[in-house]
Amino acid sequence: MKQTVRLFLVALFAGAITLGGYKMLEKESPISITQEPTSKFIPTNFSAVGAEMNTDFTEAAEKTVHAVVHVKNITVSRQPTNIFEYFQGGGQPRARVGSGSGVIVSPDGYIVTNNHVIANASNLEVTLNNNRTYSAKLIGTDPGTDIALIKIEGEDNFPFVPFGDSNNVKLGEWVLAVGNPFNLTSTVTAGIISAKARDLNQFDGNPQSFIQTDAAVNRGNSGGALVNTRGELIGINTAITSETGSYVGYSFAVPSNNARKVIEDILEYGNVQRGILGIQVGSLNTDLANKLGVDETQGVIIGGIEKGGGADMSGLKEGDIIKQIDGVQVNKFADMAGYLGSKRPNDVVQVTILRDGKEKTLPVTLEKLETTSIDDLGIEVKNLKKAELKDRGLKNGVMVTRALTPEIAQYKLEGIIITQLNDETVNDITDVTRIMSRRNHRSPIKMTFMDTKGQMNTFIFR
Repeated sequence: MKQTVRLFLVALFAGAITLGGYKMLEKESPISITQEPTSKFIPTNFSAVGAEMNTDFTEAAEKTVHAVVHVKNITVSRQPTNIFEYFQGGGQPRARVGSGSGVIVSPDGYIVTNNHVIANASNLEVTLNNNRTYSAKLIGTDPGTDIALIKIEGEDNFPFVPFGDSNNVKLGEWVLAVGNPFNLTSTVTAGIISAKARDLNQFDGNPQSFIQTDAAVNRGNSGGALVNTRGELIGINTAITSETGSYVGYSFAVPSNNARKVIEDILEYGNVQRGILGIQVGSLNTDLANKLGVDETQGVIIGGIEKGGGADMSGLKEGDIIKQIDGVQVNKFADMAGYLGSKRPNDVVQVTILRDGKEKTLPVTLEKLETTSIDDLGIEVKNLKKAELKDRGLKNGVMVTRALTPEIAQYKLEGIIITQLNDETVNDITDVTRIMSRRNHRSPIKMTFMDTKGQMNTFIFR
């Protein structure tokens, strides 16, 4: 019994000492409990998340969604039903329906869309966000920029999207893409400006620059609106790059300044007026810079001057490096092409060049690019000045500027001068249009030309 009491007292005494020590430690050194993270990932800065959440897309979406329309393209073609109709023509008419998007840009019903959305249309229908359907009239197209202008008529004013200044968009700026992918009307997606003046080589070598964004764009979005958070139109969604045919993170839009200029030209002149400097150029890179012995790796170097053109008259010289136009930075050819695409003939631009290590700014009056396409040959040709013809020892002819199809591109016809078509003299693009409009489309085309080495040749295309 005594042993039991003794053990109890010892235990009680030890407990008192332990409790007292705990109380002393608690006063002198408070214990903090830290929870070990359950993940190996490091959290991102919460302030960045907060900034993202402060961006409000609702106002821009509400302003835009009612002015972006669903465009249906109805084409009628004849399908041969027997061997005789196959060789002689004819057959049963069949209608095919394609679809895309468009943007109303004026209260009286003018709509901007892509040329490929309305190409070969026998009938155009436009459906608004309120499900009202209208017949549309084709006003004009420009295949070079893939822009078309159509119009609908109504008793009341239509909702429309105002143009913004695409030159002022910034990398990382939030944007919305509005359209009708997969026939899902009034779809809004968000993204940022991923790149500006993006050069897409697969577009038949067309000197154009696109706004690149990661806003989701799919089939049916073509012709739809790319808008900023203020609801201003900064681009017309046109293309994606994808191995599957669906969106994989990259989409491209024609800058609004270029689209606006195209539709204004169509309304005023009936066609697009393109202004050019009158030079041959190349984009700088490390290899070219080393070859030329210059330190610059950004800019556009002048490789040739067209005699009598705006560049020639202003004092630009071969070897000059173009760094800016009207204060807009020119790092590559697409920067220059994109900016000049919003200008017209006779506009004066301030060209800042680097010559012998020193910057110099010269005013250049843009001249008109006079071209036409020979669709049956798959080439584009332009007029030549008398001085250019004289340098080649010719009195007449038009120059091939680019191939329009991959089949023709393999022959490398750029730079040749066509002097005759079907044994008729060619003085300018008017002669080309006249000769080609009179020919029988089943007959061969005889083309006489001078190649880039100065040799005369004749090709017959069947």
